Amino acid sequence: MSTSAAVAPIFPTFEQVCQGFAGQIGMLRQMAPEPTLTDAVRVERAIDTLIAETNAGEAVWLESCIHCGQCTTACHFFQATGETKYAPMRKMDLYRRIYQREVGPFRWWYKLITRPVKLKELEDLQELVYDSCSECGRCTMVCPMGIDTASLVHHLRSALVAAELVPAELAALTAEQKHRGTIFGASADTLMNMINTIRDHYGVTIPLDKPSAEVMVLSSAVDLVANGNGLLATARIMNHLGVDWTMCSDGFESANFGLLSGDMALWRQQSESITTAAQRIGAKTLVIAECGHAYPALRWNPMIKGGSLPFDMVYMSEFLGRMAKAGRLNLTPIDGKITYHDPCKTGRRGGAFDQPRAVLQAMNADYVELPSGREYNWCCGGGAGIFLLERATRLRDESFKIKIKQVNATGAATVVVSCASCRLNFEAGRVKNHWDKEVASLVELVADHLIDTPAQAPAAKSSQPGVTA
Repeated sequence: MSTSAAVAPIFPTFEQVCQGFAGQIGMLRQMAPEPTLTDAVRVERAIDTLIAETNAGEAVWLESCIHCGQCTTACHFFQATGETKYAPMRKMDLYRRIYQREVGPFRWWYKLITRPVKLKELEDLQELVYDSCSECGRCTMVCPMGIDTASLVHHLRSALVAAELVPAELAALTAEQKHRGTIFGASADTLMNMINTIRDHYGVTIPLDKPSAEVMVLSSAVDLVANGNGLLATARIMNHLGVDWTMCSDGFESANFGLLSGDMALWRQQSESITTAAQRIGAKTLVIAECGHAYPALRWNPMIKGGSLPFDMVYMSEFLGRMAKAGRLNLTPIDGKITYHDPCKTGRRGGAFDQPRAVLQAMNADYVELPSGREYNWCCGGGAGIFLLERATRLRDESFKIKIKQVNATGAATVVVSCASCRLNFEAGRVKNHWDKEVASLVELVADHLIDTPAQAPAAKSSQPGVTA
């Protein structure tokens, strides 16, 4: 084990982190901005947004549904509740009607036989595209027509942004990140303070704002305002590997509430701050923190031209897997039977399955796969911002019971996750259901099992606080 791991911990347990976040989330509803537009303008803007974002691909998907019902077998919200309104194909009804009236080849006919969209219908749509869809993509895996419901849901979220109908919790955080550049107040100063705390207490250095580095590492608000263990673990691993790395105070936040809410302008703004910083320092690799939705926010950002960025973007589990396969991670064995939960965005959507398993193999883990695992893995129920929504509590709790059954079937004592949203949802579900399983972060697990190497020795302090010399 790492000698620095023997230092008395000062950061809270993740159960305490989860409880703290629950308290902060409860205050978000009071901070959400109020609508400023008239009802008519809100409806008009929602329709205009959908028209602007509906291209040939979306048109094919909207025209192709044969109402076979296969998607209902794949949706955790429908399976957990049995309520037909949560069937993925039903969530597209309003979108399809707008398409048929405004864009489709027979729009002249549909304008005669269908009614115009009302604001109340857009208000009702909130529950279907925010509360009961984590955009996990499992329905697409079984759709015989290949309809990407998650992408269509995202367009609907974008329309609801235009109509000022984002759920209060998401709206508050979206506004904070858009106008202040922070999430839960996690600023560049917060990052500096956390870096100094980690250096002073644990003797682990985190290079900040190096003028050039091969690897740029991102963090998240969860790390900075609640769970310092995540950033501490990341630093231990990077120093263990001896890589040339840094964090950038003008581009460190993985979370992107533009993607979560559907605010395209914020999606672009947040992504550009990161890619600009990475290009400035000449990074060859950008490592995305354990933040599931940050993966598609950066890797498949439609506003980043394909092939134009001179660096590789990888998720933390991908990076660790590469290092494990290359024999660069020196790890002690892990005790007990474990299983692994694939985050929907990095697994099913990104194909990053082998890398985290390579890390667990490097620890000689007694590993067992979840039933219906890998690309058919069931979502935890908290993705795409759902873990933040108070009114989605029933849906989230019921769908999580599917994960409980999955994990229990493996006989594992520990379930490993590599996404902060998944971890928050797992931890909340564990406490609420008095579940006897341990929930562990992959990056923290790796840090706890590092074998000391010379590369881990703390670097000399620079004259500038928090910056490695």
